[in-house]
Amino acid sequence: MSYIKRRQFIQFAGSALATMGISQLDIMRQGERYAKALAQDTPRKLALLVGINDYKNSIPTLGGCLTDVSLQKELLTNRFGFNAKNILTLTDSQATRQGILQAFDEHLIKQAKPGDVVIFHFSGHGSRVKDKDMPGGLNGTIVPVDSSLPPNGGVVQDIMGGTLFLLMYALQTTNVTVVLDCCYSGGTKRGNFAVRSRDGGSNFLPSKDEYETQRKLLERIPLSQQDFITKRRQNVAKGIVITAAKSDQFAVDGQFSDFRAGAFTYALTQYLWQVNSNEAFAKTFAYVRHNARTIAWNTGGFQEAEIERNITNLNSPLYFLPPKATPAEAVVTGVNGNQVNLWLGGIEPQSLEGFNKSATLTIIDEKGEARGHVQIESRQGLFAKGKLLDNTRTQTALAKGTFLQERIRTIPKDITLKIGLDDSSLDSNIIAQAKQALQTIPGIEALPLRQKEVQYIFGRMTQAKYQELQKQKIPNLPAIGSFGLFTPTLDTIIVNSFDDAGETLNTAVQRLQPKLKSFWAARMVKNILGNKNTSKINISVSMIIADSQEPLANTFTPRGAKTNNDNGNQSAPSKPVSISDSGIPKLPLDTKIAFYVHNQESVPLYVTILGIDSAGDIGNLFPYDWSEEPILAASIAGGDKVLIPKAEHQRSGTRINIGEPLGFSEILIIASPTPLRDLLEKLQAIAVSQGQAGKRSVITATGDEFLDLTNNLLDDLDRSTRGGILVENIQLPEGERGVDTTKLAVISIPFEVVS
Repeated sequence: MSYIKRRQFIQFAGSALATMGISQLDIMRQGERYAKALAQDTPRKLALLVGINDYKNSIPTLGGCLTDVSLQKELLTNRFGFNAKNILTLTDSQATRQGILQAFDEHLIKQAKPGDVVIFHFSGHGSRVKDKDMPGGLNGTIVPVDSSLPPNGGVVQDIMGGTLFLLMYALQTTNVTVVLDCCYSGGTKRGNFAVRSRDGGSNFLPSKDEYETQRKLLERIPLSQQDFITKRRQNVAKGIVITAAKSDQFAVDGQFSDFRAGAFTYALTQYLWQVNSNEAFAKTFAYVRHNARTIAWNTGGFQEAEIERNITNLNSPLYFLPPKATPAEAVVTGVNGNQVNLWLGGIEPQSLEGFNKSATLTIIDEKGEARGHVQIESRQGLFAKGKLLDNTRTQTALAKGTFLQERIRTIPKDITLKIGLDDSSLDSNIIAQAKQALQTIPGIEALPLRQKEVQYIFGRMTQAKYQELQKQKIPNLPAIGSFGLFTPTLDTIIVNSFDDAGETLNTAVQRLQPKLKSFWAARMVKNILGNKNTSKINISVSMIIADSQEPLANTFTPRGAKTNNDNGNQSAPSKPVSISDSGIPKLPLDTKIAFYVHNQESVPLYVTILGIDSAGDIGNLFPYDWSEEPILAASIAGGDKVLIPKAEHQRSGTRINIGEPLGFSEILIIASPTPLRDLLEKLQAIAVSQGQAGKRSVITATGDEFLDLTNNLLDDLDRSTRGGILVENIQLPEGERGVDTTKLAVISIPFEVVS
């Protein structure tokens, strides 16, 4: 499969590369020149990154803010060419009020010249204090480590938004980006997550030191008090300010795999590892917002980032810098012989479990060409250790900063669907019983909250939850006292997962078993296998309204595209029916949809399209003609662009209608150049069992059937992967199933069903 070639910094040498006509000296010289170009100091690139987990003085601790600092530091150093000496980090005890203000002054204000690039990032708690000069009488704050939480209000050592305005205003450059991964809504816990806000409001007052800091800054700028009030009501001081959530939403301190991070910071930095064009900030932000919404959706949260800007050039890229390298999933952080340390910041969080032992990454040179492979031996969070695969059995030295792209992800044998047990609605005795009952279901792992990542929460509908959900105007709420499933933030119920209030716990678990099996299978397909950004298969898909041909969503695989000036993310429709803030189409009931699938390869692709609704039910949308051989029905010839369902079939009654339940649903498109024989034969068998043989019809799969389909798919992909990697001497252990980016594309189109 083809992929885009871009310039990329890499230094490595040895006889393996010498056989390709590339000498150690050539690579080192090219790498040094490229490193200097990335790290040039004109314009200078300065960053101040602040992260606070270990709060004191009655303020709840957090878990992901130091990870956020690492996420940004690795991104800025490796993707945007910052010199490490120009990135100042303040974490935990360093991030006092005075420490942050002094660092902003010394590191940013006193060093930045006109035209330089400045980034300030804060991850920690946000709050609000009384401010008579602001509409509503409140001013947002960031909470330093030495602030406090007075039980009945009082003076706090917060840094006000007004002070941050003046600090930005004092910078000589306009190329300023401020990222605030915190929020101002109350609450410290939401289900499995912590919330990045400390209580605040009109009872909380700024300190005298805060007003004195503002007075000194006004004199230094200079700016009158009235001009200051007027300007900060009108706009941000300069540049771009991004906040992780709206004022009435929660910024999630989330659990991902085996580490914590800010949901927004992870979404932001992971996207910027993948973008491969110098796109305007507004477009980047739209995609980042969508990416953050997708991460929040997958983890059960709901937050919509916001952006404010005061710039003249609307085509400026985010951070006021274009990315200088090809997209990547990983970067080399250290080398010892053939042992390699990696940072995996470019991998989507829901796919991380596919990058444990035996997963293989391709070494990329500065032209985007493959120059060897590294195989992972262990992973902890976003840090991994691997070994260099040397087909010539000679040692090859890799340089720190070398980029790697996914080649083979592995499917863990012990992958589970993790169900959290709600300690706010279940007592310890019920929790113990629920854990025992749930873990009798194959593939299900029941866990206490706030220790590991969970996909759903098992709990009971309480009076408090009922009233909270009523305020959100959620229809058809279950009875108080009934058992069912919630999202990981406990702010949304899983449709059709509750029953009567008198149902026993064991009966509820037994009733939920098919749904949990479907969720488990769906997780393996859409999360573990989802590889739109990394697949080398060249395919694009558009979802349209069938009758009007109105576009709803467009998506494609950027690394599969032979010619591509975009970044491969889902683009907004030109004439939407209705689009949410995060770019997700809202489709009314009975909307008739169809798909254009364009196989841009020169060989046939075998395509399956699945629909997964908000209740976890699965429908197979393509192939749908069970009068044909399954392999023929699923095949799309090289270069063909086909309408699904075909126009003549639509006229004869074969339609895809949007139906209940309401809520978020998803379309999954699975494509492979290798016939997925086991999968297609199983689909044919289900069609026969449902009386659809010889007909054209969408079929549905139960929990057990979908599990079987998933295992059939994994077996198909593993066989094709093993057959393709033999010539490259990449080894996969027996019993470990692998998926090759040249053999699979799994891309999704989310949408919301509305009444």
